[in-house]
Amino acid sequence: MLNIDGIIGESPALQEVFQVLGKVAPTDSTVLVTGESGTGKELLVRALHHNSRRRDQPFVPINCGAIPKELLESELFGHEKGAFTHAIRSRSGRFELADGGTIFLDEIGEMDFSLQVKILRVLQEKEIERVGGTAVKKVDVRVVAATNRELEREVAEGRFREDLFYRLNVIPLQLPALRERGEDVLLLAKHFLQRFCKDKDRGELRLSPEAENMLLAYSWPGNVRELENFMERLSILCDGTSVGLEDLPGKILREVGEEPVARPVPAASIPAGFRWPRLRDMKEKDFALKDFLEQMEDRLILEALEQVGGVKNQAAELLGIKRTTLIEKMKKRKLLEG
Repeated sequence: MLNIDGIIGESPALQEVFQVLGKVAPTDSTVLVTGESGTGKELLVRALHHNSRRRDQPFVPINCGAIPKELLESELFGHEKGAFTHAIRSRSGRFELADGGTIFLDEIGEMDFSLQVKILRVLQEKEIERVGGTAVKKVDVRVVAATNRELEREVAEGRFREDLFYRLNVIPLQLPALRERGEDVLLLAKHFLQRFCKDKDRGELRLSPEAENMLLAYSWPGNVRELENFMERLSILCDGTSVGLEDLPGKILREVGEEPVARPVPAASIPAGFRWPRLRDMKEKDFALKDFLEQMEDRLILEALEQVGGVKNQAAELLGIKRTTLIEKMKKRKLLEG
């Protein structure tokens, strides 16, 4: 059973990530985790390690963007005594410390171009060389990297090595932004609020329906980290037992408006003449919600297949889903021939 302790969410977007995680975790394949800042990339990587065969071995993270480039090489590979000023003794680097386990190269898009070639060598040869040393040391590590940058664009603009990108991007895992996770916003908000109230030894604090609508409609540019920080602020500043509109910051009110009913959809994304299905449409067909949604999905799948002459790759592209997802849906609904 997949251990995803610490990751909260039930949205389809997150469940798709968990499916890939379950398949790749038992392997030693290199994984590249992408996603906006604050989406929880390190939590996902820790889950990857905890579900791997290396779970009882070290998990060693390093933030490549938080360490000056002149020190990062020593942090990664270690150094020998006298290699540079203040190197008064030999020291192991993170790759040696992670031997047998997993090393997590966070924010690898920030890494200096000259150092990227040395990471490539580790991936290719499974060996390192300490700064100031001459001996080569073999290391058995699984490399997992993460970034909030678009590495393909970085490659195109000459800031990231193309060969390293393809070495890292064996298994891509993209964490969805919080605004793409629907009701997960409320699950997370209530979890954080309960935890902070307990930590601060104050009574239970609830979200009013109006506040819930606001949280669902807000775009959360800082993602889960922003939501967590906001819930901590509420646990300190909210005087009552329920969070109302008056407790929300002006930033949310200005973006969403005063009476949100759902996340606003950009007008440009709705074609002229388009009409969302309504409840009465479902009632007229005498369908339950699940049946109604399945009927609509079946019609769209069949229309996409018809437009591309039955070529599943192209149909999946039209629908904005993976080919494997399309085939699973077709099997489930018995839409496959034969």
